[in-house]
Amino acid sequence: MKRDKRGIGLDCKHFGKCGSCSLYTTEYAEQLVNKKEMVSALISPFYSGELDVFESPEHHYRARAEFRIWHNGDRCSYAMGNMEKNGVELIEECPKVIKAIEKRMWRLLEIVNATESLGRKLFSIEFLATTTDECLITMLYHRKLESDWEEEARRVQESLECQIIGRSKGQKIVLSEEFVTEKLHCDGREIEFRQYESGFTQPNPAVNIKMIEWAIAQVKNAGRGDFLESYCGLGNFTIPISHYFDRVLATEVSKRSIAAAGENCRLNGISNISFVRLSSEEMTEALQKIRPFRRLKDIDIDKYNFTTVLVDPPRAGLDEATIGLISTIERIIYISCDPKSLARDLQSLIRTHTVENGALFDQFPYTHHIESALALKKRVPLNLH
Repeated sequence: MKRDKRGIGLDCKHFGKCGSCSLYTTEYAEQLVNKKEMVSALISPFYSGELDVFESPEHHYRARAEFRIWHNGDRCSYAMGNMEKNGVELIEECPKVIKAIEKRMWRLLEIVNATESLGRKLFSIEFLATTTDECLITMLYHRKLESDWEEEARRVQESLECQIIGRSKGQKIVLSEEFVTEKLHCDGREIEFRQYESGFTQPNPAVNIKMIEWAIAQVKNAGRGDFLESYCGLGNFTIPISHYFDRVLATEVSKRSIAAAGENCRLNGISNISFVRLSSEEMTEALQKIRPFRRLKDIDIDKYNFTTVLVDPPRAGLDEATIGLISTIERIIYISCDPKSLARDLQSLIRTHTVENGALFDQFPYTHHIESALALKKRVPLNLH
């Protein structure tokens, strides 16, 4: 692989100018060391063990990408915010996107620049792709889309072997499907995930596999029982982990995600999961019998014997009530996208649990973002007699 004079694996002409990759002066191996040291320092009061580090491919790793469209006369270009955050950098290459995106994005731009109805008042293009070469392209406009746009977009869809959605204010045109189907090989199984436009998906498929398999390794010896999950998304962890438990209750606040999770459950022939649209706070209220929810009318939550819980909260971390709830469960898997909120929540969780294992997953190479995870087990009560 070609490397520039800094020896960095991701060789991009926009390093130092595009704001998307901020760690452009540091070799990838050094980035990982620095991230590991930062997370280890934050959680050192609670865990002295070694963090397992799971690296990313150094290029062609990102399956989701969004580019602004910059108009210069009749010419459209891809653009990203610049490093100084005071303008844009026009993009001529982006080696971080997976190949399913890369092979289509430049051909698409050529067609847009040759077709007035596709380029007029186009302000953004979003890509969602899979490792099996499916690609969903969403084109966003500052105008109402007419029949001429749809006619041209259908030609593009056929030419690029992709799926296209057109969006403008109050308008959404789906030319074929509004999802792609990812197939990941995890834990000796092939798992299919239907991923929808505008829904949350893990952006780095290679690292996502490592995250799922690490989580499975933490529960394999848990000894069945029932599994609880909050912030389940489209079932990314739920579905592969479900094989190791009797019953699973998984909650998520997003209507789109919970619907996709149900579809993915059926797609993979899983029958022991109940997906319910509840926020983390609502899940806690339901399980603690603070108030009833009609969305749980067909589920007897009293029958569940939760031995393991997985939480994957946003950057803000967990609320106090959820921490109180999961503190009663034998095993906790905490997936975190912000090590600072993770360290804060550990101050409470460590009262009832000890940290058994920890890991760092580099979902976002060349950036300061860090995905980490901890496996906790309930403390053995002291025998005072």
